[in-house]
Amino acid sequence: MTATPKPRANPALRLMLLRRIHSWLGLFIAPSVLFFAVTGAYQLYGLHESGPGYKPAPLAEKLGRVHMKQVFEAKPVRAAAPAKPEAGPAKAAPAPAKAKPTKLTVLMLRAVFLVVAIGLVISTLIGVWMALTHGRDKTLGWGLLAAGAVLPVLILAL
Repeated sequence: MTATPKPRANPALRLMLLRRIHSWLGLFIAPSVLFFAVTGAYQLYGLHESGPGYKPAPLAEKLGRVHMKQVFEAKPVRAAAPAKPEAGPAKAAPAPAKAKPTKLTVLMLRAVFLVVAIGLVISTLIGVWMALTHGRDKTLGWGLLAAGAVLPVLILAL
């Protein structure tokens, strides 16, 4: 009695299924990938925080908080602590610390990460375009893209 070989799955069909799953997942996560790439890029240079002579737009500040703390609110302003009278002799206030110059390596790393963020945005937009224009399930694709954009906003609004 000879054993009949088991039929094997068609590798081309398996690859098609993997591409379709990849497309669906990519469309769903694309809005978040774009959000984190853009907010991460401006956080590289501290554009989400106030500094001497710089006040970020309130939306930039709030989106930075979503990126770091997963809450959509401005950083709470702390009230200055009341000065306590000291019993001993008056002490001179410490001199303000001078800002350290940024090292070249830090600047280079920020530049590389900025290029990575820009590349991620471009690559994600190309992937979304490819999935929506060349995919079979355009309605499902638009639905997944919308769900990926709306779901995080709804959760933040809770």
